[in-house]
Amino acid sequence: MPELPEVETVKRGLEGFLVGKNFVGVEILSEKNFVGESDKVVGRKVMGLRRRGKALIIGLDGGWNLMVHLRMTGQLVYVGSERFAGGHPDEGFVSELPNRHTRVVFEFNDGGRLYFNDQRKFGFAKVMSDKDLAEDVFLKKLGPELWEVSAREFFERLQRRKNTSIKAAILDQSVVAGVGNIYADEGLHRAGIFPGRLVRDVTEVEEGKLLEGICEVMEASIDSGGSTMKNYVKADGTKGDYLEKFAKVFGRAGEKCERCGGAIEKIRVAGRGTYHCPRCQK
Repeated sequence: MPELPEVETVKRGLEGFLVGKNFVGVEILSEKNFVGESDKVVGRKVMGLRRRGKALIIGLDGGWNLMVHLRMTGQLVYVGSERFAGGHPDEGFVSELPNRHTRVVFEFNDGGRLYFNDQRKFGFAKVMSDKDLAEDVFLKKLGPELWEVSAREFFERLQRRKNTSIKAAILDQSVVAGVGNIYADEGLHRAGIFPGRLVRDVTEVEEGKLLEGICEVMEASIDSGGSTMKNYVKADGTKGDYLEKFAKVFGRAGEKCERCGGAIEKIRVAGRGTYHCPRCQK
């Protein structure tokens, strides 16, 4: 599943190829993956792209929008004078499109096409007015973006989940938007907090360090193009290198902690595989 930095890198990569172009056609190959009226899209110009949590929102003129969520296996592939792709890597990045995983095809006035592919059909493209966006249940449940909250507000929002583990709390998208498994583990390690500690036992000072740590690892990941793992690549089809360059604990079970030399362990917290250093994060 894409995390915030992956969606952000896809947004940044695609906006250079979509902004200013007009939709001239929408071909829906899977009704499950497209929500709304396609004629609200056709003829409209792309005004900009933005991200809200892990959702990509393509803003159109006339007060309309196209919200895309890649979920687990979605990908966006733009084919024009150049080819750019982001999302779950498979033959769709290089093969002729549409293919068996293509769910929606968007055509632009310059002849370019944007293919929304999704192996497992969990992702979606949804046509929404500005009013729809403001009232959307999914978006309204999202907490603020990490970079928009102060340390004090972060602490106060976490207290709503004071009887759960700190990792479960920061994974809760209603607390803050966009934190996923990789960045939760990395942020907790930077702050020296054991992932299974209850929120009520974590001090405000520690939670301030946690907010700072998560923001730092996410910024580093965005700069390097996302975490990639085995699923996600940048908008131009190249892989990010965050895990190779910057990850201190995630995916490194059995290796030495760079901070203290202790052995990194993998456990389960909040139902998720969790990496931590027992020495640094007591």
